[in-house]
Amino acid sequence: MGYDIERFVGYVNEGLLCSICRDVLEDPLQAPCEHAFCTACIHGWLVHHSNCPEDRQVIDVSVLRPLYRYMKNDLNRLQLHCKNRECGCEMVCSLESIDRHERECEYSQIPCSNAGCTVQIERRNLDGHLAVCEYRSRECPNGCGYTILSAEDTQHNCVAELRTELELLRSEMICRVEEAKHEMESRLDSQRRHMVQKESILQNEIEELKSQMSRMMSDVRSLMAAERQHRQELEQAELEKREL
Repeated sequence: MGYDIERFVGYVNEGLLCSICRDVLEDPLQAPCEHAFCTACIHGWLVHHSNCPEDRQVIDVSVLRPLYRYMKNDLNRLQLHCKNRECGCEMVCSLESIDRHERECEYSQIPCSNAGCTVQIERRNLDGHLAVCEYRSRECPNGCGYTILSAEDTQHNCVAELRTELELLRSEMICRVEEAKHEMESRLDSQRRHMVQKESILQNEIEELKSQMSRMMSDVRSLMAAERQHRQELEQAELEKREL
């Protein structure tokens, strides 16, 4: 739907009116036949029809284009009243800046910021409402540090609240201790498995070294036996030499 034409100051060109809702164009699109529509209006129309509502030429969403620049400029320059005029806002500004104004307008209805409160109030009156809102929160005046709602003043009991807080802290501490315990056990198990694996690797290496030493000793004994044999042969050859 477009902007209510009654909000505008002065004459509004016919070409700047939506061909469907007959209000001033909002977020406009234009068909090849140059008829212009609000985006929401033409999309809703094309759900049930396949032609232009003005001249019945066949169109679909894919042929719709933004408004010509000169028309867009004319549209943006139109002057209109704030939507909160009936509430007391006297602002008149261009269509181009109306959204920005209305987002910040002191007469706009906004929700109370206190959780649980459903009151809608004018922005300019928000501070006054927050000062008396039954859902406003504050710190306990007795010093327990608990944040209470005004509606809970009569039910608030510092001792009970502190006891509840203490129980929550105790439960949280127990949970953290258990988590730390499980984490330490997990780390110890991991280290234990690592040590066992390391021990197994070292044991295998020791066995391999023993095997290598055994082979080396066997080789040494073989070499010594060969040396003795060689020496005996030399001695025998020396004897034979002497006899000759």
